[in-house]
Amino acid sequence: MRFPAFLFSMAMIAASSGCSGDQAGPADPQPAAKPAAPKAAAAPARRHDESSYAEPDKVRITDLALDLKLDFDTKQLAGTATYTLDWTDPKATRLELDTRELSIGQVEGEADGAWAPLQYALADADPVFGSKLSIEAPQRNAKIRVSYHTAPTASGLQWLEPAMTEGKQLPFMFSQSQAIHARSWVPLQDTPGVRFTYSAHVTSRPDVMVLMSANSDPKMQRTGDYRFRMEHPIPSYLLAIAAGDLVFKPTGERSGIWAEPAMVERAATEFEDTEKMIQAAEGLYGPYRWGRYDILVLPPSFPFGGMENPTLTFATPTVITGDKSLVSLIAHELAHSWSGNLVTNASWKDIWLNEGFTTYVQGRITEALYGEEMANMERQIDQAGLKADLAGMGEEDQALALPPLTERDPDNALSQVAYVKGSWFLEFLEQRFGREVFDPFLRGWFDDHAFQSADTDQFVAYLKQNLLPKNPNAVTAGELDAWLNQPGIPAFAPLSQSRTFSNVDTARIAWRGSSQLPNRQVTDDWGTQAWVHFIEGMGQTLKPEQLKQLDEAYHFTGTANGEIAMRWYPLAIRSGYLEARPAAGEFIERVGRRKLIMPVYQELVRTPDGLTFAREVFARARPGYHPITTASVEALLARADAAKPATAEAPAEPQKQP
Repeated sequence: MRFPAFLFSMAMIAASSGCSGDQAGPADPQPAAKPAAPKAAAAPARRHDESSYAEPDKVRITDLALDLKLDFDTKQLAGTATYTLDWTDPKATRLELDTRELSIGQVEGEADGAWAPLQYALADADPVFGSKLSIEAPQRNAKIRVSYHTAPTASGLQWLEPAMTEGKQLPFMFSQSQAIHARSWVPLQDTPGVRFTYSAHVTSRPDVMVLMSANSDPKMQRTGDYRFRMEHPIPSYLLAIAAGDLVFKPTGERSGIWAEPAMVERAATEFEDTEKMIQAAEGLYGPYRWGRYDILVLPPSFPFGGMENPTLTFATPTVITGDKSLVSLIAHELAHSWSGNLVTNASWKDIWLNEGFTTYVQGRITEALYGEEMANMERQIDQAGLKADLAGMGEEDQALALPPLTERDPDNALSQVAYVKGSWFLEFLEQRFGREVFDPFLRGWFDDHAFQSADTDQFVAYLKQNLLPKNPNAVTAGELDAWLNQPGIPAFAPLSQSRTFSNVDTARIAWRGSSQLPNRQVTDDWGTQAWVHFIEGMGQTLKPEQLKQLDEAYHFTGTANGEIAMRWYPLAIRSGYLEARPAAGEFIERVGRRKLIMPVYQELVRTPDGLTFAREVFARARPGYHPITTASVEALLARADAAKPATAEAPAEPQKQP
């Protein structure tokens, strides 16, 4: 998933779950429990996932079969989840599952071809981790089935009324499972350390198309009855479902766009290079192993830039600008097909193994298709953003290999450190060893750990065995430690430099000194990245008359480009340029992508009248926001209430751009 640089911590809604059953059904309710600490005899501590109640060292889900009814009227998914289990501990007789706000109806185990009720207990809800579902299985059943339904407020699902969609004719729903939101719509071992295949039978109203992160056939017809199968083992956070007024447009033999009819042509044109991206990645890191690569363009309320669900990337419409200037987001989500989906971090404290590798691969794809200069511009923007973020970040969060997350929401581990410092580290290795050595090494990592979950210790061991001996003097132990375990960016980190940005800096400095705008022959060639750099270099404030001059020349206020808007509106608000406020309000009301809107909210809440305005906009926008976005804005507003308006800061929040 591609997260941005301006994200804020999500206040999770405390979950409450009801349960019912008969015969040997529910046991006495259990008190709220925290995920268990690793035991001495368990797997290495680095692999232990502090964010899950599951005990995969005792029993693992190897296959999941879903049979669900999708109901727009009740805003619920209801049905059964059937698990095929591998009991690895000969003494284990209990299956521990993660849930959040799920109502459990019945739990059964299969024995000798028949299903019989099993004793179970659902713990009280923890505000971050949800409720542990403990299932007693004295016969160590090979299959267990849970009947359940979701809550309308499930954190991993969003239900949109027709008016909130592009076409405004049919309702829409979609999931967002990362990091630990899958447990809000399926009871399972919600940890990236457990991988399973899955199948699904989903029924719905017949006028909507249902898709999942599996074999969604482009030729599927709307019948209200759909079947899916994912043949490769995936972690729970890659479970995905969507339903709405969706049509398909191919972009290649194995790629295409799913979107609402009013959006599909624009999206297909914007993302027409998808097949070329796949080929570029294959040339570097080996064959694409997932069959199809399709993109689902979601409504603007999607809280992230993209989500790398296997075979079906979820993407925000905010990157469709008409000039392909933001298609690196697709390069990022595609890159996850190797780093993240194929080789997955075993726990969220090693998220850099997903996002750092993916950001590096994204840059290589961008370079292959759009040139080294485009890749360098994006790297320079990322590196500058990371340096700014580090100034307000605790040292413990600045290492790539994070310490145990204990009671922290794993969303808070998703910072720009994982994305940019992780990628920067790989760029450092590439520079020290050369691409002719580093590229085969990275491909080997993907091949040798395909469809597995890994941790930082495993990567370091692989590095020492397969790369460092190629040039024993290239990297010291101290340099590795600085990247992996120490705060900040090492002083010896290679810096990306863009020639275009040097010209942008010259034009900005000249304007600041003379009030003479750059020659149009210069700015006509600037793309999104150049304008972003132009605005970011303005400093904290400008005079209102300066902003007006820029606005009259470049029409920043009202721009449809979210990357420009997220930088222009905060600058305008800080500088007292009130002419931009109505358009800023319209922007954060219309768009739900947290990267784009949270910087605007953050600046508004710094003053009493801005806070009032922010509350008014949020009241109108809230029905169309995703639960994750809603929680982020609520946390910011609550923090502003508790602080002096002039100094209210945004809470720290996870970073996935996508």
